[in-house]
Amino acid sequence: MAPISSRLQELLVVILIIIVSGRSNNNVEAQNTEVAQDKKALCSISLASFLPPPYGAMENMICQPLWNSNFLLRYSQTKDNVVTIVASTLYTSGWVGIGFSRNGKMINSSSMVGWITPEGKARMRQYLLEGFKPSQVKHDKGELPLTTTPPLVVLQGATIYLAFQLKFPMRLRAQPIILAFAHRYPHHLRLTNHDDKTTINFDFSTGASYSVSVSPSGIMKTKKTHGVLGIMGWGLFSPSGAIFARYLRQRGGDNALWFYLHVSAQFIGFILGLAGVVMGLRLYTRMHAHVPAHRGIGIFLLLLSILQVLAFFLRPHEDSKHRKYWNLYHSWVGRIALFFGALNIVLGIHYAEAGDEWQIGYGFLLGSTLLACIILETLLRMKNKKLNNPPHHRPDFPMNSMDH
Repeated sequence: MAPISSRLQELLVVILIIIVSGRSNNNVEAQNTEVAQDKKALCSISLASFLPPPYGAMENMICQPLWNSNFLLRYSQTKDNVVTIVASTLYTSGWVGIGFSRNGKMINSSSMVGWITPEGKARMRQYLLEGFKPSQVKHDKGELPLTTTPPLVVLQGATIYLAFQLKFPMRLRAQPIILAFAHRYPHHLRLTNHDDKTTINFDFSTGASYSVSVSPSGIMKTKKTHGVLGIMGWGLFSPSGAIFARYLRQRGGDNALWFYLHVSAQFIGFILGLAGVVMGLRLYTRMHAHVPAHRGIGIFLLLLSILQVLAFFLRPHEDSKHRKYWNLYHSWVGRIALFFGALNIVLGIHYAEAGDEWQIGYGFLLGSTLLACIILETLLRMKNKKLNNPPHHRPDFPMNSMDH
């Protein structure tokens, strides 16, 4: 009886699995059917009743949902590589944008942005996205090859439609598309920060798409990390190492303290600076920001710091006749590196439009360092002056007089 019982249990388990899988398959099929019905309903809306030609009567139109189940892309492409696009989504206020990117990144992409003003007037502009700040999003600029057919934006019910036409030199195939929206209206054509965005890699030859979204918050975090590493490395530890070497050095007695402090601070500064350069190169790969001066100085600083590290291991003995030349090289290369380090931090804050808190923070750090150097340099020069010009003391014993 035991074998029969075990077989009966196995049979019951198999039946249960079949029932559960059948229900799950039914749920999936129901969801797919619902999505297909929604797509059919949205795409069946006639555009000819509220959009003029060629937008309302596109030949061989393809309709494809892209994002949030209500962001639709309708398009057609002719043999002459003319692409007619109508993008639509639900709308309450603010602006809606669709952009074309070369590499899937927002930087240096061109977008068509439309909105309906509170007074009910339709507005549509092309924008060039040079950066993440609103001031870096330039209106009436961009690289989209618009045709002579005027672009337009229409609000039909609760749906906004952005329509425009492009003429490409060759047939448009796989293309990264950026979709974004904001609930706040543009101010004097300057776009407000988007509430949400995504990047879709869309194939205009097949209508297939998949998300390749890049988080702006991740880029901003990398930018902040890059800035903090640069300020800590070239604004704090490297200057501190130079201060230890010049003002804590003792010419008579044990001089190990200043040396260890100097080497430790410079080594930490080198590691932080190196990490900052790595972060900077990573940012450049992701953003392709055009900051040649900041980038070039950063690489130059990395080269100088590597030379300083190599010089530490090639340091001649104190009694060597080459030691004075090494001292000149080491000190002046260090001064040049500190100068360009401070300059590059200022450039980085400027290019990133980091805000007042970064400017005030680094200004306070730089001012404190300069003030400390002025005070310590003054004390050092006063001490050296006393050593070079000792006071004349009168003798403690009387001089022999000739008239006694």
